[in-house]
Amino acid sequence: MYKPESNKGISGRIKAFSYSFDGLKAAWKNEPSFKGEVLAAPLFLIASCFITQDTTQRALLIATVFSVLALELINSAIEAAIDRHGDEIHPLSKIAKDTGSAALLMTFINFIIIWSIIICDNWQNIYHQ
Repeated sequence: MYKPESNKGISGRIKAFSYSFDGLKAAWKNEPSFKGEVLAAPLFLIASCFITQDTTQRALLIATVFSVLALELINSAIEAAIDRHGDEIHPLSKIAKDTGSAALLMTFINFIIIWSIIICDNWQNIYHQ
């Protein structure tokens, strides 16, 4: 059974940080959707620099990119925990997986709405420089 060691002190913080990297590596290896989102993220981060000169808007655009990545990790964690218990189809397992997926969908919708609003708000600046 997995039981993390105590996370007290600096060495505990370093261990916790390494666990986070283990999670990123596992998601990269096992989750094609996470890999695709990670590969797309730099494009959106670069685009955010061209879409607006306003740092608050840019920060909001960047936050939406990282929100999608974070929710994908949470959804993957839910799926891994459910799948650990086997292939048995159980109504509660379906609910857990579906609601995790729905949370990710809400994050994508939020991403689209915020990017659309900011692009429309800066339309003149983007295309008429």
